[in-house]
Amino acid sequence: MPVLPDLRKRAVTARELMDDPDCDPQLLARTFEQFQGVNRLVAGWKGTYRERIRPLLSATTPSTLIDVGCGGGDIARDLARWARRDGLLLEVTGIDPDPRAIAAATRAPNPDGVTFLTLDSSALVDRAFRFDFVISNHVLHHLSPQQLTDLLIDCELLCRGLSIHSDIRRSRLAYLEYWAATLVLFRGSFVRQDGLTSIRRSYTTPELRVAARREWNVESQAPFRNLLTYAASAAARETEPSGTAD
Repeated sequence: MPVLPDLRKRAVTARELMDDPDCDPQLLARTFEQFQGVNRLVAGWKGTYRERIRPLLSATTPSTLIDVGCGGGDIARDLARWARRDGLLLEVTGIDPDPRAIAAATRAPNPDGVTFLTLDSSALVDRAFRFDFVISNHVLHHLSPQQLTDLLIDCELLCRGLSIHSDIRRSRLAYLEYWAATLVLFRGSFVRQDGLTSIRRSYTTPELRVAARREWNVESQAPFRNLLTYAASAAARETEPSGTAD
């Protein structure tokens, strides 16, 4: 059993190895490759797609989705594939300010209708883009309080439908289960150590309710996730254009 760190408060000063611009490029590339396996185990996007995104899609009118801080792009690819499998039209754009992430995303085989760009959310706000869905996965715990507020404001401006942010929820059990699960899995990368750091940095549900803007709703979801959501007003839903960034 590991010696547990103090999980009563967020470890806001802890830094993930992959965030170091000088980190080992081979370990980083392997980390991006392994994210798909990690996310399919813990991020819950298949259920989120089925329950919240798919009911709003159409087989005749394309919808647009932006994945903010997309990393290696696995969530963007999965959402596009699930929509296509269901006969629904969804154009997906993944953005990340880290060119290393976008390089990893573009190296992978990508389905039609998926685009990756080295941008942050503010750049799209400046260009007056709007999207039907604005999402992120495991981004919130990386941010300072001001960065979180800025991101949520950007997402409100970008969103003409639904914004969904899925992130880790900090707990002793989450830490212990991840520690045990990654003893053998996901070797040769930063996934194990950075995942444990991410849990230490992540919010509990009450903490995220305090940190988020009042326009947002916070839900606790199994096994160890917070879901932060925002529904655009009717006026915003009628705003044009809705499109992919390029």
